[in-house]
Amino acid sequence: MDRTLPAPNGWLILDKPRGLGSTQAVGAVKRNLRAGGYAKTKVGHGGTLDPLAEGVLPIALGEATKLAGRMLDASKTYQFTIQFGEETDTLDTEGEVIGRSDHRPPLAAVAAVLTHFIGDIEQVPPTYSALKIDGQRAYDRARAGEEVTMKSRAVTIHSLTIAGGGEREAPESTFATSAGRPDPYDPGMPLELADSVTLVANVSKGTYIRSLARDIAHALGTVGHVTYLRRVKAGPFHESTAISLDLLNKIGKGAALEDHLLPLEAGLDGIPAHDLDLESAQAVRQGRVLFGMPYPDGPIFVRHGGMPVALMEVSQGAAKVVRGFNFPDAAE
Repeated sequence: MDRTLPAPNGWLILDKPRGLGSTQAVGAVKRNLRAGGYAKTKVGHGGTLDPLAEGVLPIALGEATKLAGRMLDASKTYQFTIQFGEETDTLDTEGEVIGRSDHRPPLAAVAAVLTHFIGDIEQVPPTYSALKIDGQRAYDRARAGEEVTMKSRAVTIHSLTIAGGGEREAPESTFATSAGRPDPYDPGMPLELADSVTLVANVSKGTYIRSLARDIAHALGTVGHVTYLRRVKAGPFHESTAISLDLLNKIGKGAALEDHLLPLEAGLDGIPAHDLDLESAQAVRQGRVLFGMPYPDGPIFVRHGGMPVALMEVSQGAAKVVRGFNFPDAAE
């Protein structure tokens, strides 16, 4: 009889292909862990990625699922293409065309308008979204033919650049009207027109890239929709650490999972780590408060003997448990 491998704990970063839903991706991970001989493992994802989108989907395994909620709050980076000239009801390639325009913006106008979308903005989510209205998903209401009115919400665009333009933020426009808007018809602008443009955006939770694309097109005096969407970073996880679906399937056939599994603490990038002695570790496992912690207010990650013990929150030197982790402690 084959030996059952212990249930893994940590993060598997999947490069989700277009056409696969996030829930389906979780199912694929479960199937391959089972096929690979691993004990039953709790699996979750750190932030939904639409079926039409591709890219970084953090998959939490075992004890890391206790941190999946933190990934929902993390900022994310997307690369996306706006096709000018047509707007669809879904704001992507799946929907019906609801608006057309012959106007194509000059490339310089595109670069200039981006600065007006950086920072805290109000955004109206797409009608075809998973947001609930009176208990029902907006897309379900829209597909049923209902007229759906979406309320605007506050989101933050940390940076917005033309792809290939480096990491700097979009430049301030030198071609602006008295109202502060770039003027696509300023005679000083180059006349190279854009049928489409690919952008890179680092955004807060709750931001809809499809809505951002729609609003950018409107600001340029035209309409548009998203034809390509890729998440290149989610919280601390980058596409460089992501594995393909093919590689995931190889793990199900015996390839080494540990070569691609990131530790639980990889999801706590930027949070101070503190090593506990045995007595303090036992106290934390009992849910007790630690006093005299030499850290500013905020989260800390505590461990003992190299093993995760808990995520804690410090307030005026006192640390309370936010999430406890169940790991065997080799040091005991």
